[in-house]
Amino acid sequence: MSQSLALTVNGRAVTATVDDPTEPLLYVLRNQVGVTGPHYGCGLAQCGACTVHLDGVAVRSCSVPASAAVGKQVVTLEGLGSPEAPHRLQQAFIAEAAVQCGYCTNGMIMESAAFLAKTPRPTEAEVKEALANNICRCGTHPRVVAAVMRAAAGG
Repeated sequence: MSQSLALTVNGRAVTATVDDPTEPLLYVLRNQVGVTGPHYGCGLAQCGACTVHLDGVAVRSCSVPASAAVGKQVVTLEGLGSPEAPHRLQQAFIAEAAVQCGYCTNGMIMESAAFLAKTPRPTEAEVKEALANNICRCGTHPRVVAAVMRAAAGG
């Protein structure tokens, strides 16, 4: 039996329909809301490619039921900034050339944004620890860390 879910995604009210109340938030975001920032990576909440913010907390949307987002603010990569006014992390990732294939970038930026909200002036070691559970096969970790440090410094 279908169920309608009233969600707020990137500040916009949307209604999603799910047949299964445990359907992952990731599937609803990509297939019904139309955001493409969060990616399906491992499906086990281990790689970070699907990371979004749920009331300001970084969560793995592949393992969060869409029904858990009702009444909460969901922010995706698209909601952090826009092409005209990118978020400081998006700007820093561009400036540091911290992207190769781009698959992990969503998770790196979303995890970093939640981290910097709690730790505005981190050390390099703290950044590495905060991103330790985000997987990048391209090996851009040094540039990602540099981008987060640049964003933390205000640039």
